[in-house]
Amino acid sequence: MGRSMVRNMTIAADLGYLNIPQGLLVDFKKLERSDDHKVVLICTGSQGEPMAALSRMANKDHAIRISEGDTVLLASSLIPGNENAIYGIINALTEIGANVVHKGNAKVHVSGHASAGELAYCYNIVKPRNVMPVHGEWRHLRANSEIAVATGVDPRNVVIAQDGVTVDLVRGRATLSGKVEAGLVFVDGDSVGGITEEDLRERRRLAEEGVVTVLAIIDPDNGDIVEAPEFFTKGFSCSDEDLDKAGAAVEKALRDSASNRQGGRRQDPEDIIERATANWMRRYYNRQPVVSAIVVDA
Repeated sequence: MGRSMVRNMTIAADLGYLNIPQGLLVDFKKLERSDDHKVVLICTGSQGEPMAALSRMANKDHAIRISEGDTVLLASSLIPGNENAIYGIINALTEIGANVVHKGNAKVHVSGHASAGELAYCYNIVKPRNVMPVHGEWRHLRANSEIAVATGVDPRNVVIAQDGVTVDLVRGRATLSGKVEAGLVFVDGDSVGGITEEDLRERRRLAEEGVVTVLAIIDPDNGDIVEAPEFFTKGFSCSDEDLDKAGAAVEKALRDSASNRQGGRRQDPEDIIERATANWMRRYYNRQPVVSAIVVDA
């Protein structure tokens, strides 16, 4: 079950690496006529991927229905960062009544990654002139490169490159040569690539901290505030008394800016209001809502 599982098994069978005895592989359409205790499903979704087959089964959003008494074996190692998704699937399967066997309660997994000794064995066999470790975090790449050097590879020929770094192969030697723009491509509705990491950070702030909009009426001639500023909050709870104090902080910041100007370039009142409001919210609420100022000239 799962497109990638079917694709990889088909490739392995076509190349002769996977030999499936005649009659063992059952067509999906015939499963309903098969005895449950004679059926084993090999599925995608061991890392909690939301659209993978196992996740959809756990969420009862799949043609295959897992029932009470079924056994689910997660024969995979938990990749850091996927804990919540994986435990969510385990909980959902357990709630259905399935017997879930995983690395946490049984010895059911052997890593598919080579250990240090196996890497050294490989380097000693291949005897490469250049080595570029791939796959893993910096600590893994560094450890891999040290193994290569220990087996006789020239340290000058060991290259550690991050995403986007270009590597030139010239006259039998690999060297870092530059960098190109590379990273995640975000899909936002119908647009692709328009949203950035900064946009996502701003959205997370909006979701976690809320937003405060400040409306201020200011005399354009002298920069004085005409009326007490009004505050509009979304996703951020604040009492009227505290908002009055925040308003006083905004008024003081505007007065201080006017008195300190002394013929210099005038600061934008929007910037002054946003900065004063953000500082006040952080100081008194230990929160960092997104602050937006609207200034109306009186």
